Amino acid sequence: MVSSAATTINVLEGLLAHERVMGGSAQSLDARRRGEEYLLERGLFRRKSTGGVIDPVWLTFSFPTRWHYDVLRALEYFRSAGEPPDPRLAEAVELLRAKKQPDGTWLLENTHPGIVHFPVDDGDGRSSRWNTLRALRVLDWYGRAV
Repeated sequence: MVSSAATTINVLEGLLAHERVMGGSAQSLDARRRGEEYLLERGLFRRKSTGGVIDPVWLTFSFPTRWHYDVLRALEYFRSAGEPPDPRLAEAVELLRAKKQPDGTWLLENTHPGIVHFPVDDGDGRSSRWNTLRALRVLDWYGRAV
């Protein structure tokens, strides 16, 4: 059976939330570890078979992410899980660093369609408070371990 990073991240976040609230189980922890390994084997965005980028959209950052996958969302998941960074995250972290703007912010790059009850940023191509916060948290976590 072939999986997808786009669906894997949703399951991983759900399993992690379940473990935090309910304590999880050996089975849920094992499932989460297998999902993490699936993403790590692909460097979060590369095809395991060819090494090519799976979907260039995953290299653009959104907020809110809704159910969509991107590299920043995956990095934030690994930070949130509380484990030391895996060396296979290095390329994704370099992508994140490369997207830092001269003013120290990260952009909103990929707004997803849907009802917006109140805007949280100023639109695609503009500095994003939320993506900047998320990026800085990831880089802090990663930097403390490297």
